[in-house]
Amino acid sequence: MPYVFFFLTTLFFFVGCAPKYAPLPTVKQVELHKYIGDWYEIARFEHFFEKGCKNVSATYALKTNGDIKVTNRCTMIEDNRKKEAIGVAYATDTTNAKLKVSFFRPFYGDYWIIALADDYSYALVGAPSREYLWILSRTKTIDTATKENLIAKITDLGFDAAKLIWTVQE
Repeated sequence: MPYVFFFLTTLFFFVGCAPKYAPLPTVKQVELHKYIGDWYEIARFEHFFEKGCKNVSATYALKTNGDIKVTNRCTMIEDNRKKEAIGVAYATDTTNAKLKVSFFRPFYGDYWIIALADDYSYALVGAPSREYLWILSRTKTIDTATKENLIAKITDLGFDAAKLIWTVQE
């Protein structure tokens, strides 16, 4: 009988520690020199650091040491006040598809590129936890077909599409 208790306890422990989601796939390769530049946020999962924002954009610039300078900007919907946050990112492997980003060092978050247009005109970025997600574009809008394809992709990957907030871009 003690073996059954031990087995059940061990099983419960490992099931409880099992990852909630399947591993999050990323694109095969990101050419950083093509990825840097300006991006507009089309949609996101809401988080405190973007709450109440419109006209959200990000600018990525390659630093001489290979890291990426990240400058996020937005306008507060409530009073049109402009906000800016500057951070740093670095690739965690040679694909450049998995990055760590920090705006509050020493704390880094996952920034995984899970879809990317061949011409780098849009990107889908998320985290393995499925808590963070962004649809980014080089322009302030994306076409309906691309939008629908990206929503289908995030749903297939275990993200809750109902949590998307569509960013106001003026």
